Amino acid sequence: MSSPILPPIGEDLRQWGRGLTRYLTQNLYKLGFKTPDSNPSENGVILWDNVNGYPVVSKNGEFRQIVLEGGHADFIKTADVVPAADNTAYKLTYDAPSGNDGITQGTPASRIVFEEAGQYVVSFSAQISSTSASTVHFYFWPSVNGTNVANSGMTTALHQNNATLVTSRTQIFTVAANDYLEVNYMIDSTAGFLNYTAASSPVPAIPASTLAITRLHG
Repeated sequence: MSSPILPPIGEDLRQWGRGLTRYLTQNLYKLGFKTPDSNPSENGVILWDNVNGYPVVSKNGEFRQIVLEGGHADFIKTADVVPAADNTAYKLTYDAPSGNDGITQGTPASRIVFEEAGQYVVSFSAQISSTSASTVHFYFWPSVNGTNVANSGMTTALHQNNATLVTSRTQIFTVAANDYLEVNYMIDSTAGFLNYTAASSPVPAIPASTLAITRLHG
């Protein structure tokens, strides 16, 4: 915190004026700190919450977090994903991410770890394929901290040999700091797999799966 401004005393008022100008220049646009006495009764008061490390704004009688840029991730899988056995649950492991902010791979690498609590939009896609003329069923669902998320599963079927289809879903997840998300899949035939397609000009490569995550708010 800056030292308080001395009152205009003494003979050299010009020196005091220069000090006042310097202080205002440095501090005029700084946020005040949120304290136990801060009152959110008036909407639109912006303060810095030094305990949690983010700005807040008063709204409808409470201080709400202002989400700073951060909390986004873009995961892809650049290889085929083939199950070792049918009707067996497996976890997807994505390529090592680059450029993600606040969302990382954990240990094991199938875990996607959230550094900050909040609500996140999660968009999943998979390019599924089959080498069987029989119907093949694909199942996908998320789990948080090892527990399946209720009412979150999805299924798609392919009905012919060499069929390929992209399946996707977007959901909102509420997580605590250091919670982790995993993507689970199961296929009822080893003829089914998640298909990565290499680039072939003019078409760029097609990932076997993508997972895009964006933080909405705390």
